[in-house]
Amino acid sequence: MAEEKATIDVQELGEKIVRVIKTIFDPEIPVDIYELGLIYDVFVNEDYEVKILMTLTTPNCPVAETLPVEVEDKVKSLKDVKDAEVEITFDPPWTQDLMSEEAKLELGML
Repeated sequence: MAEEKATIDVQELGEKIVRVIKTIFDPEIPVDIYELGLIYDVFVNEDYEVKILMTLTTPNCPVAETLPVEVEDKVKSLKDVKDAEVEITFDPPWTQDLMSEEAKLELGML
């Protein structure tokens, strides 16, 4: 029974993490980084340590230094998160195809 509870907590925590990530915007595009498709994966282990795999729109993105730190800090600010780490990858490279329908609509691409 206890194991089932932990699974629910991790899932709930994952949803909270996504909500906080949706408050972070790419400064050049008026859409949050989650809807832009910059977040590839969010891992939460049983110790409530979080690892986020994300990308940037380009390797020389002007916020390459600050955006991952902002994601890490905001996720760490959640009371249930013990620690958070952001890993940047460019494999696969970001394309507009990764954007949600909502993001494409917001940017007039639909």
